[in-house]
Amino acid sequence: MSQIAVCFLTCLLAADPSNSPFYEAELVFPLHPQHNHAPGIVECPNGDLLVSWYRGSGERRADDVAVYGARRRKGETSWSEAFVMADHPGFPDGNTAMHIDRHNRLWLFWPLVLANTWESCLTQYQVSNQYTGDGAPQWDWHGVLALKPLDFETVMNEAIAQRPELASVVGAEELAKFKALLADKLHQRLGWQPRCKPTVLPSGRILLPLYSDTYSVSLMAISDDDGKTWFASKPLAGLGNIQPAVLRRKSGVLVAYMRENGPLNRVRVSESNDDGVTWGAVGAIDLLNPGSGLDAVVLASGAWAMVYNDTQEGRHSLALSLSDDEGATWSTTRHLERHDQGSYHYPAIIQGRDGTIHVIYSYFVEVGKSMKHAAVNEAWVRQTAN
Repeated sequence: MSQIAVCFLTCLLAADPSNSPFYEAELVFPLHPQHNHAPGIVECPNGDLLVSWYRGSGERRADDVAVYGARRRKGETSWSEAFVMADHPGFPDGNTAMHIDRHNRLWLFWPLVLANTWESCLTQYQVSNQYTGDGAPQWDWHGVLALKPLDFETVMNEAIAQRPELASVVGAEELAKFKALLADKLHQRLGWQPRCKPTVLPSGRILLPLYSDTYSVSLMAISDDDGKTWFASKPLAGLGNIQPAVLRRKSGVLVAYMRENGPLNRVRVSESNDDGVTWGAVGAIDLLNPGSGLDAVVLASGAWAMVYNDTQEGRHSLALSLSDDEGATWSTTRHLERHDQGSYHYPAIIQGRDGTIHVIYSYFVEVGKSMKHAAVNEAWVRQTAN
């Protein structure tokens, strides 16, 4: 290679933003007095970013809670005014997750809370072909995910049998009540709600991760026909594992990382070898989790990225970690937030077509609440560990 060619290549690499660490962050809207929580994010086909969250005077017990959204046009630095994406007047709407399918349709998933308890929620979805204009998308379809968990009672009782200490931990009477609840068809089919974005497999199969606070377990809503029909997987029965984010190894094995909803204070994990229908034992990895949401994505480079609260208690530290061996180890970590006070949590993460990693998360400080958007690249994460 000539000296001129070497010089040109060096300059080209130096000018490539993917090789120069960068970090940008901003609030989606000014600090707000109401409860603003549980965001989702997508990059639209035209390069715009669209985010969703819920807003109201509380959570499940507040009947004024609705799903809101905002848009940031490609090339711009500010977000639009918030607009209503979904609202059932008189009922709380909850956690949001979004997805753009292979037909460039926008999907919004969220739970409608029927009786002011998480156990009473029913997951809704809306689909739009027109969502790049100003304001809210024009919705073409509104549906409800009605699911029958596959072999639910059998799998759950098997998980309980593997935990003989439960009777002494929760008490024999409470355990008996829980076992009776496992057989209740209404409770089996209600209470499933989304948190993390869907995962699409090479076959086109869509996996929508769901979780239940009734049973403190997870499952997958599965569609093999672009969302026309859905069926449920067997539960991920770890008795304290909720809100899964699903990644796929090159081998085809699926890995679900989950929020800890028990005493372990570690990120929970389970694997599937049959495209998400059945799942192995739920374990834990050596990443801290204080009982808070996480999300993950496979980057274009092949690295895996996870965003989560890396504490045993509190949500004041929000970490972004990378794995170069498909989840065997998480060797690189950089913090998006690290403070003594405040709460920075429930993140959603995607990678844009230009390689930018976008993270949206609930931003709670003493004087108000917002959604915060951070845009970084892989080089920034790898630059230093902090």
